[in-house]
Amino acid sequence: MGFDLYALPRTIKELDERPAKEQTDIFGSFRGQEKVDRGWLTKETLVQLKFFYAPFTFKQRMKRRHIQVKVTPMNLSIPSASCESLTPLSPLEDSLSNDTHDTKENGGESSTAFAFSEVVTLSADECEIKAQEQFGTACGPTDLVIFHLTVGDFENTAYLIDLYSYSSRVAKEDGPPNHLGYHYVLPNLFKRSEGNLELPITCAKGHRPLGMMRLGYLIVKPSSQCAHMDMSVSYARYWNKKWRGLDVGHRGSGTSFKAKDAVIRENTITSLKNAADHGADMVEFDVQLSKDLVPVVYHDFMIYVSLKSKCSMQEHDFLALPMRELTLEQLKKLKVYHIAEGLSRETRSFHNDDLLEHQPFPQLADVLDALDVHVGFNIEIKWSQRLEDGKMEEEFEHVVDRNLYIDCILDVILRKAGNRRVVLSCFDPDICTILRFKQNRFPVMFLTLGRTTKYKQYLDPRGNSMELAVWHAVAMEFLGVVAHTEDLLRDPSQVNLAKERGLVLFCWGDDNNSKDTIKLLKELGLHAIIYDKMDVLTTKEVKQSVFHLQAKDSQKELLKLQALEMGHVWHTTPDGNEEQQA
Repeated sequence: MGFDLYALPRTIKELDERPAKEQTDIFGSFRGQEKVDRGWLTKETLVQLKFFYAPFTFKQRMKRRHIQVKVTPMNLSIPSASCESLTPLSPLEDSLSNDTHDTKENGGESSTAFAFSEVVTLSADECEIKAQEQFGTACGPTDLVIFHLTVGDFENTAYLIDLYSYSSRVAKEDGPPNHLGYHYVLPNLFKRSEGNLELPITCAKGHRPLGMMRLGYLIVKPSSQCAHMDMSVSYARYWNKKWRGLDVGHRGSGTSFKAKDAVIRENTITSLKNAADHGADMVEFDVQLSKDLVPVVYHDFMIYVSLKSKCSMQEHDFLALPMRELTLEQLKKLKVYHIAEGLSRETRSFHNDDLLEHQPFPQLADVLDALDVHVGFNIEIKWSQRLEDGKMEEEFEHVVDRNLYIDCILDVILRKAGNRRVVLSCFDPDICTILRFKQNRFPVMFLTLGRTTKYKQYLDPRGNSMELAVWHAVAMEFLGVVAHTEDLLRDPSQVNLAKERGLVLFCWGDDNNSKDTIKLLKELGLHAIIYDKMDVLTTKEVKQSVFHLQAKDSQKELLKLQALEMGHVWHTTPDGNEEQQA
């Protein structure tokens, strides 16, 4: 739900206030468009089960079967004798598994849990979440299927996975499929907020082992701040049509360890302020947690710590550590070097490095306080992913659970952001999903690699192509996609993939550090371009953010209205400015 500055909210008329012409107000219809979005989690839990690329292993004779999958949440709690039978809230057909039928036929309690059970296939034709069909959803070798289950009692809900099979795709028109097999997924299998499960498939007829299936899962819990969220303000899917071609300062004033001539350290308050002073509409920066769960601004997962005097620089003076292994106090007090310094054994010095606002690892809360509220923030949530070759981006697995990680960051943003325009983004598609369903205030954008020769691709396919990124963004109701410019320049027609779906499109990458490329991207209709060296590359004449200029225009309109009410008039001066007269 988005709100236009000049749009009047719709009201419910009292019965005695009959309009001159009767008008039917249709739920979700706004200015001729249907706009109904999912809400955010309050007390319920979101469970997603991911079936990517037919993750089934069968005996030889079963390999060519076309598999349909249906997931049914099942209630595990034992109701008291006085309780009435539980009623499913989801308008879905029952599972065909024999044991669930036996329970009902023998007069037992209904075993379907309180849940909304839905599914989405990431494809050009079916990238919106919808109710499951009676015999499930096709999970073929090229399909990416996500079961989207909203459950009221997570601890007491199991998930019955039924597999159906047609002898051929043509046979689907001839009648119901064969009930091939099933498996119950109990809640105690979900050890963390995300992971993978290797599950046996039990034959529906003989109840013998039939094969195996491997699926991923994601658990999204309500935010710790959900009690303070309401419908008063939501920019989750709002983007003003005037906000096009915005200039976004990458890590503030740019990456400081790739360019030898950088004089301001990246991702510092000074770097962010410098970009804003040179006209950045938004500043982009990276946020991750210290060991004591404090959100700090820093890009790399690894750092180097000096083991000796701060003045000495010997080959064995450095110790490489994950940034998350140090508390905020340790990050502030220790002599910490960037990964580029640790690898090259060459230290860098920057302008006024000893001043507080020039120091690395500023707290997110301090950044939100330090910058003018009219400067927009594009906050990238850092989360290490598994690469296509099976290795992690960093050498160590995450120790903090995803839900806790995001709660710690959102807590600061929700408390400190005020009226600032904030966009949240991440390369991890599941982190984006968590951000989307934990809150309704700030929009989420999916950061993608696309097809690239510069970086190793991720194991999760959703960020490895523009098509999949767009389909995932539509399915999870993100504001849009942050595309890799290398991929856009390879095929500029991909811009239309996002725009045709109503998505907002940003772009990132080293290719953006060129005035000609920035101009081309703006001509292609991108909503924002993230680049280094705002002081050098911007072509703005007025060095103010679009949000600041818009606020000034709004203030001017307000003053006009006040003047009219007081009997004042406005006139335009020869230089084009407006002033009031009594």
